[in-house]
This record gives sequence, C-alpha cells and structure tokens, in this order.
Amino acid sequence: MNSLVIEGSPKTPTIKFDGDNGTFSIEGRSIPENSLDFYKPVMDWLDSYISEPKDETNVIIRLEYFNTSSSKCILDVFKKLEIIFKRGNNVNIKWHYEEDDEDMLEAGEDYQSIVKIPFTMIEDIE
Repeated sequence: MNSLVIEGSPKTPTIKFDGDNGTFSIEGRSIPENSLDFYKPVMDWLDSYISEPKDETNVIIRLEYFNTSSSKCILDVFKKLEIIFKRGNNVNIKWHYEEDDEDMLEAGEDYQSIVKIPFTMIEDIE
C-alpha cells in the first residue's frame, strides 16, 4: 500500500503514514484554518488502510499544540484505528508530551478513555 506524507507547516502537523510497515506519525502543531479540509486526505487514506491493515499498526503522536477543531479530527483518526483494533489487529498508540505539559498529557488520557486502543504515555524530557 502506498504511503501518505503531508509536510508540516507552522500551523499544520507533519503526517507520515507508511502503509507498507503500518507505522504512522503525526507531529508538530495542528491549528489549520480548516481542520476538516486538512485532515480529509488522512481520513480517506485511513479508509483504504482499514480494508487491508497490517497485523500491527504503530502510531506516534507528538503534538506541541492542537486547537479544538483539530481535536475532533484527531479523535476521528483514532476511531478509524479503533475499527482495526476491534477486528483483532494490534494497534499501539504512543502519545508523546513534553515534560511538565500537563494539558497534553490530559489530552492523551482523554482520548484513551474514549477509544478502546492501548495508549502508552511517553514524557519527552529535554
């Protein structure tokens, strides 16, 4: 399966979804003008991936900041991954947050309580 790569900007995260090895990452800031437009290619790509996922999908989330509209889109990404997980495939989410960034830790914990996928909280110490 092909990969999806969206280069980041000061307002949008770098997205790298490698369909061949099941490794996905979303990194940076997510405050696009229109979150639905920005995340639409991601959702479309995931729809294709769901039909033939790898046995194991590893997701790295390393966001500095995201706005409210992005949070809904990120949840939608997790809900698509949850479909894969419920079908018996392994899905692992590594939620990175910076040392002393309680808000980002809580955001990860909130997502973890909504979707039934194993999350690993990783504190990045500088």
